[in-house]
Amino acid sequence: MCELEVTINTVSDVQREAEFLMTHEELEPHFERAYKKYAPKVELKGFRKGKVPMEMIKRLYGEVIEQDALDDIANESFRSAMIERNVEPLGRPSLTDMDFRRGEHFKFTIKYEVKPTVELKKYKGLEVEKPVHTVTDAEVDAEIERLRRINAAMLGVTLVRDEGDHVITADVQELADDGMPLVGKKTKDARFSLSDETLVREIKDALAKAEVGAEYRVRFEQQHSDHTHTHFIAISVKKIEKVELPDFDDAFVKKVTQEQIATKDEFLANVRTDIQAYWAEQSERRVADTIVDEIVKAHEVVVPESLIELYLDSFIEDMKGRSRDGKLPQGFDERKFRNENRQYATYQAKWGLLREAIIEQEKLAATDEEIEHYAADEAVRLGIEKEQVVNYFKSSNVGAERVVGQKLMKLLRDNAKITERVIEETR
Repeated sequence: MCELEVTINTVSDVQREAEFLMTHEELEPHFERAYKKYAPKVELKGFRKGKVPMEMIKRLYGEVIEQDALDDIANESFRSAMIERNVEPLGRPSLTDMDFRRGEHFKFTIKYEVKPTVELKKYKGLEVEKPVHTVTDAEVDAEIERLRRINAAMLGVTLVRDEGDHVITADVQELADDGMPLVGKKTKDARFSLSDETLVREIKDALAKAEVGAEYRVRFEQQHSDHTHTHFIAISVKKIEKVELPDFDDAFVKKVTQEQIATKDEFLANVRTDIQAYWAEQSERRVADTIVDEIVKAHEVVVPESLIELYLDSFIEDMKGRSRDGKLPQGFDERKFRNENRQYATYQAKWGLLREAIIEQEKLAATDEEIEHYAADEAVRLGIEKEQVVNYFKSSNVGAERVVGQKLMKLLRDNAKITERVIEETR
């Protein structure tokens, strides 16, 4: 048998075309398999099903069977050619320019994408700012206030009093300029917290002395990106609750910590430590993000279209995974989502290619010992058996990928020029 004739043409850094020419001799084994696969299905008068002689099948149905087999022949030939050349195509290759002449030849072209050759430039010695923040008493007080509100009692009242916070439940009807209700523009059981700093000032003023059963009409304006929109609404108050905050004392501390902490002073120190840990984590994350961003900006990399689509697919799957039923929300516009997230997917794909190149350049790898150590930490964090995590990591290669990822970020961070910048912002 003659060797299969394949010509690989380079279209761009990431696009290739493979041109195939298969002779009648090379096609025959493929067609014979197709005939044998089709034979059991053939029904012909005078023969039992599946017992029609092969020569008759070829004479009556040969051309149809051969035409139907061409896609499979092309795909099989393409896979073999890629394996022989140690090439891993990206995405879904496309079959084009088919030319089949029965008894003579089969010519076809398959277009496919490959990862680009990445020429690494600067990824060490990057200048990066590290934001640092010292927790203030105001931040601690705000966290205590948040916890008190979570554990607040809601006391039903008939009217808003000056003292304390109140939450109002009401039906909200949008109105036309003449005061007539707009059909289909009613919201039932809307809740308004009078302590909410984002609540529209006109609404807050209107409800400052609200009573159950009363209606309050409010006109206000809201600024959108390039225009101002006027709203006219009627608020029908159905329920008023006064927020009764618990005292911040030792009893409160024991309750919210389930007896883990006994005193106010210990709890305040613990809250401060937690907030500081949050800021430390955010600081390290911002350093890592900045390093990645600087590396991406420093490199010109052609990103294959199929790789961008793979990242967009992963975003979609992530959304499904976060829903209770494993499906996208009803009415979800996937095309719009893909368009809006395309730039981010391109960025992530570019970083993925650079990340892979740096790992190869630095010869980073994970040992079994490192994977087990990482698994032990994850087991403690997740509260499950270490062996269960180890087995999962080893069977899925997840552990190795995460360990290598940690090594990569440590290498990049250790080789960056980091300067600290004090920030005063709060969460």
